[in-house]
Amino acid sequence: MLENETLHRDVVETIQEILNRHNPFVRTLHHLAQCQDLETCRLIIREQPANQRQYSLPSESQVAAVIVGADDVENLRGRDIVVQTRQGQLLNVQDCAGYYDPLQYPLLLPYGTYGWDVNSRNNNGKKLTCRDYYAYILQIRPHEESILLRGGRLLQQYVVDNYVKIETQKLRWICGNQDTLRRELYNGLQDSLNVGENNAGNIGRRTILPSSFIGSPRDMHQRYQDAMALVQKYGKPDIFLTMTCNPNWEEIKAELLPGQVAQDRPDLCTRIFRAKLEELKEDVIKKGVLGTVVAHVYVIEFQKRGFPHVHMLLMLNDDDKLNNPDDYDKIVRAEIPSQDKEPELYNAVLRHMIHGPCGVHKRNVPRMKRGSCKQGYPSHFQPTYFKGMTLNVHPNAESDFNENRQVDNSSAMIILRI
Repeated sequence: MLENETLHRDVVETIQEILNRHNPFVRTLHHLAQCQDLETCRLIIREQPANQRQYSLPSESQVAAVIVGADDVENLRGRDIVVQTRQGQLLNVQDCAGYYDPLQYPLLLPYGTYGWDVNSRNNNGKKLTCRDYYAYILQIRPHEESILLRGGRLLQQYVVDNYVKIETQKLRWICGNQDTLRRELYNGLQDSLNVGENNAGNIGRRTILPSSFIGSPRDMHQRYQDAMALVQKYGKPDIFLTMTCNPNWEEIKAELLPGQVAQDRPDLCTRIFRAKLEELKEDVIKKGVLGTVVAHVYVIEFQKRGFPHVHMLLMLNDDDKLNNPDDYDKIVRAEIPSQDKEPELYNAVLRHMIHGPCGVHKRNVPRMKRGSCKQGYPSHFQPTYFKGMTLNVHPNAESDFNENRQVDNSSAMIILRI
């Protein structure tokens, strides 16, 4: 009898038959469900982050990874995954072994297909990196069915797991090639003093993370210095521009497989966001729709919903700098567009930039806290924008909103005229 009533018995039996007949690991290894002491098995997270806002739970049901830091090379041993053979022998599975993937994801790889390992090579005999291998595996190919891309939440786990594997392989290479990186050229004591390290026991560690490792302290410090050098030469930024991946983009919907939603395809969302970002950079930086851009910096982050977004700072030429309110009015608008003159922009503002129902109407939305809206909505329509900027509401606009859809004055009505 199935414990989960939502499962279909015929589907489960078909999966079991495929695994028992074609998967070589099923015939030699125990299932966890076959263990006699299953009730004593536990899942332990050994490190709990502080109660900070950036570590709070995500608003969407998605897969995430908890990476526990380690100071020693020996602690970079990979996953704590242990399988048991039918003879009772325990086997510790390393993430850099080719049989890690079929053991971890038997439903995605029902035939026991090996994944990447340290000896993988391409057709030319060149050693294949972990990143190149999984980029190839996750490619969308026309007229070809992929079980991986139909995995749903299991695909999310597969992508997150292999991203951690890619980063771990980079760290292992750095730890094993410290002489190649010429670590003796790094001024360890001076670096420690600069970051405020006062404990002598923490100074002089052998492992050096170079600036080429994205996200390392040297990488972040170098990027900060580069940005400050741009400010020193070209002046402070003139425009702060953001763009967020929209799961309702037609390019995403057109590539989704039947029954899928955008969250089921992190690979697709990331690729389309990248293409959109390059198009935005083409318009803003090369074509100069907001003015001649002499320098720019940007960073790509991922929201708790899982979708990427970019923060971009633009520094304009002296002739195009925004020096007075009239200059700002040329590119920024703080009003609801006219439905008659600009219907497309009007619909976009209503769909993306108007505070939706909450409170007694929707108590389960993320912005609800202790039974009320964190932003204080619903609120009355205001004649002015924050800091005295006029909010020009179209005469017919208010009739299109119900009493629970209010203008979000914190970020709603800044619209770029591109």
